[in-house]
Amino acid sequence: MSRLAKLGFINTQRTRGPVRNRIRSRGVPTALQNYEVLVSEDQDETMEMLGAFLGPTKLVVQGAPDEFVATFHALRLRDVTLAYLDFHTAVELNIEHTREIYTVHMPMNGMCTTRFSDGREMVATTLSAAVVNPGDEGTMNWAFDSPQLIVRVEARAVQRQLARMLGHRGAGEVVFAPEFELAPDPAVRWHNAVNLLSTEAMTPLSLVQQGVGGGPVEELVITTLLWVQESNVHDQLFGSPRRQTRRFVREAMVFIAENLANPITLEDIAQAAHVSVRSMQQGFRSDLGTTPMAFLRDRRLDRARADLSDAVVTDDLTVTDVAERWGFGHLGNFALHYRKRFGESPSQTLRR
Repeated sequence: MSRLAKLGFINTQRTRGPVRNRIRSRGVPTALQNYEVLVSEDQDETMEMLGAFLGPTKLVVQGAPDEFVATFHALRLRDVTLAYLDFHTAVELNIEHTREIYTVHMPMNGMCTTRFSDGREMVATTLSAAVVNPGDEGTMNWAFDSPQLIVRVEARAVQRQLARMLGHRGAGEVVFAPEFELAPDPAVRWHNAVNLLSTEAMTPLSLVQQGVGGGPVEELVITTLLWVQESNVHDQLFGSPRRQTRRFVREAMVFIAENLANPITLEDIAQAAHVSVRSMQQGFRSDLGTTPMAFLRDRRLDRARADLSDAVVTDDLTVTDVAERWGFGHLGNFALHYRKRFGESPSQTLRR
C-alpha cells in the first residue's frame, strides 16, 4: 500500500463486490479515478456515505428513481479532501447539520440550487461555486446531469492557517460567503491550488505520492481559499496592516523550530532570544496570542500529526514512538492535547 493510498477518505473494501455492468462511474477527474469509494443504486447506502462526508443528510430522488446511481470518488490527505460526487439524476439533499468542515461545491456541468435555513439562496454553476460553512443547514437541489467536484477542508485546519496568516489567534470562527465566483481573475489562484493538488495526487513520483509533500499543498489550498473568498475575516487579511512581530519573538520562533525534537525549557527559549523570561512571555502573548511553551507544544503536535498521517504498515510506527520523538513524555497528556488540536485521537490518525 502506498502512503497516499493509505490516506484515502473511506475504506473501499466494502465497495469491491460485483456490480451490474450498467453502473459505472462517468466523467471522473483523472486524479480521482483510482479512488472510487461508492458506486451504488441503494439510497440508504448513499445517505450513509453522505453522512460521513457532509453530515447527517436526507436524500430525495426528484428524477426517475430507476435512473438513480450514486458515484463517489474521494481522496483525503490530512485536512483537505478532494471528491467527485454524481447522482446521475435530479436529487434534493436535506443537510440537517454539517460537520466541522467547510465544503466548496463546484458543478462540473448543470447547476445546483442551495437554500440555507437562514434564508440565503444561491445557484452554483460551472462559473460559481457554493461554499458551506460548519453548522450550516438547508437543502441542495442538484439538477439532472450535475456532477460536482467538492473540496472539503477541516474547520480546525482553517483556524490554524488563519492564525498563521494573521500572526495571532483570536480572529474567531471563519464564515465564508455562500457564493464563490469562479470567473474573476482572483479565482485563478484557487483553480491553480486545486489543480496542483490534483496533479500531485495523480503523479506517481510526486512528493505527495511519496508521503512528504501533502502538508504544504494543503496549506496552499486553505490559504488561497482564505485569501480569495469573501468572509468575516477578509478585512483582517486585507484591510488592516499586519501586526509586526517583535524581533526577539521571531528569534524565539526560529530557536523553537530548530529544536522541536530536543528537550528545551522556557529559560532556554528566553536565553536564545537574549531577553528575560517575563519579557518573552509578554511578547508571545501580545504578538501571537499564546505562550512560548504552548507555541512549542503546538509545533510539536503538528510534526507528530505529520508522522502519524504519513505512516504505513511497514513502518511499524506506534503512537508512543511519535510522542517520544517529539518530546511528549506523558502519553495521556499527548493524546489529550492532540485530540483538542485535531479533533481525533493519535491512534485514529495512525489507523486512517
